[in-house]
Amino acid sequence: MGKVIRSQDDNWVRAEDASAIGALRRAAVTLAEERGFDEEDAGRVAVAVSEAASNMVKHAVEGVMLVRPHPELDSAVEVIAIDRGPGMRDVSRALRDGYSTTGTLGIGLGGIARMTSGYEVHSMPGRGTVLDMYFTARDAPHPASRLSGLTRPIGEEVVCGDAFASTDDGTTTNVMLCDGLGHGSAAAHASQEASRLFLEHVDLGPVAVLERIHRGLGTTRGGAVAVARIDRTAGTVSFAGLGNVSAWITHPEGRQGMISVPGIAGYAARTLRQYEYNAPPDSVIVLHSDGLSDRWDITSYPGLVARTPSVVAATLLRDAGTRRDDACVIALRPWA
Repeated sequence: MGKVIRSQDDNWVRAEDASAIGALRRAAVTLAEERGFDEEDAGRVAVAVSEAASNMVKHAVEGVMLVRPHPELDSAVEVIAIDRGPGMRDVSRALRDGYSTTGTLGIGLGGIARMTSGYEVHSMPGRGTVLDMYFTARDAPHPASRLSGLTRPIGEEVVCGDAFASTDDGTTTNVMLCDGLGHGSAAAHASQEASRLFLEHVDLGPVAVLERIHRGLGTTRGGAVAVARIDRTAGTVSFAGLGNVSAWITHPEGRQGMISVPGIAGYAARTLRQYEYNAPPDSVIVLHSDGLSDRWDITSYPGLVARTPSVVAATLLRDAGTRRDDACVIALRPWA
């Protein structure tokens, strides 16, 4: 089966007042220490997160931050910062020491970058900035930055009814996304059960896995489910979907949709089908629930496809996500 990644309970923190700075710093340091960081390495995390959070509190518009274990590497800490501020026209200039752009993460960005083990930024004037950074202890391996998934519950709910899971054996990546019907704990139960069934039957291939999930969700609320298998040797994507889950092969010139059949896993379905697609070398596979509008246009984000999967997923969550439903988005770089 190889490496397994499952969705986490992502806890997005609004960076709106000074109290958020300390809370984010403490959360990041605690997580780093739990992953074996020594005092010096945990100190780097504390300074970088404090600086990023402080900049957002002072200057960003609708700034939020996420601190979590890195999805690809248990020993690493990932921090994602999103805002809807004025953005930066020249990110490379903002990374130089001494450069400041009021209203963006450009203030201190160069210093923040030096304290991370890796980072990626995407910013556009008038649309805001996304900063993804990760931290590892010295001499620890770095994550592959091949896949990232993000979840966000509706409104003030504490659990998300959407979930994802993936496996990677070095040549083949399998990924599943489930949008549990409704929201709250019952929806979350359905999507977690879909994840369990996916991991249990992942070797069977997308349409056979989808059939097992469809049969297994009959005792739950059910949901919309998508399953994809990426063969990096052949350069192909095999896909099977049931219900209102969106799946795309994106590239700098646009995107190609992958077909789901109507229905609800666990209850009603037409004949399940599997479709085969080719994916260009510079493509990114994107799956998302209907907590994101499918009207986004990848060509309106110059350079985004070349960024890390976390930056791609966070940008789409910010701009296409709706607060009227749970949201889940996965970005996968098939050839990384």
